[in-house]
Amino acid sequence: MASTQELKVFQVSGEPYEIGLRLGEIARPVFADYMAQSAAWQAVRRWRGTPFVQTLRDAARAHFPALLAELDGIAAGLGWAAEDVFLWNCRGELIHNAPDGCTTLAACAGDTRLIAHNEDGDPFLRERCAVVEVQPTGRPGFVSFYYPGSLPGHTFAANRAGLAQAINNLRIRTPAAGVPRMILARAVLDATSLDAALQILRNVRSASGFHHTLGCAGDARLFSVEASAARCSVQQVSQLSGHANHMIHPGCETEPQIVTESSRDRQARLRELLPAFAGAGPLQAGALLDVLYDRAPSGLPIYRDDPHDPDDENTLATALFEIGAAGVSMKAYRHGQCAFDTFIARATIAAPAPVSAPAASTRN
Repeated sequence: MASTQELKVFQVSGEPYEIGLRLGEIARPVFADYMAQSAAWQAVRRWRGTPFVQTLRDAARAHFPALLAELDGIAAGLGWAAEDVFLWNCRGELIHNAPDGCTTLAACAGDTRLIAHNEDGDPFLRERCAVVEVQPTGRPGFVSFYYPGSLPGHTFAANRAGLAQAINNLRIRTPAAGVPRMILARAVLDATSLDAALQILRNVRSASGFHHTLGCAGDARLFSVEASAARCSVQQVSQLSGHANHMIHPGCETEPQIVTESSRDRQARLRELLPAFAGAGPLQAGALLDVLYDRAPSGLPIYRDDPHDPDDENTLATALFEIGAAGVSMKAYRHGQCAFDTFIARATIAAPAPVSAPAASTRN
């Protein structure tokens, strides 16, 4: 691979606050400049001291106290106020058009499951993200693409129990009292199976919404999950699916959301491209990458590198997971070249002690 494209990799371990402290230290050299140019941060910081933010923090503490400690550690490592770092990690709840995008494909190909994902975000981060290998005490541990100052897990990641996750932003117009979506996405990385991951998403109310694509080594299933403040819709992927940045599962029509022009165009382009793979023989990983690199002849493209992108997002990396019986192959590409390549062997890990409240009867 070309050395100029390689992603930096940082290894982090310990108790939650220690992990957060190191994650904050990793981000500190770029974080202040990142925030200074971020229109999203200018909007988010207006929520300082509001009762709604306190309800989000209370929900995070009630369900996932260790992850709140991780966030507070990030703040200490950054040298920022814990309140401000928590605010930033609630940006999806506080501003409904947060600049985090993404397109995800999922496919079953013989004995292998594939997840391919464009990570779209603030163009300022184009060369400023990293990969973190995190080993919390008593948890499976995971490998994740890392935005400076954000909890790992809201991008793309795989854990040592064989669970792979890719996240797409959903722009929910009506947030609710619940757990911030970035904390929920991080909590999934502590799960030891697909069923355990789904249990978290079904049982713990999200304060806004994410789309989760989930697969696990040793499990033949793939899932597309729209987990929002109003509902948790779980669909098993039978052959091939694609998802941009708005809800598309049946039943989403009643939930207010923002569908940007880019998200609409990318979802429409997926509907054009994906049927060509049906019945065309064994699906190759390269074919999924070709879709994610697509620059549509009209409309806004799947691969995003326009500095004037209307959602203020560019493709920061493209991920490819190949999920087999023994583990997960995880690759990340930048500018079409492989920048990170690892195999995460599936380990047999006892399920951690539950940290969330009982199931809410209104979710399905």
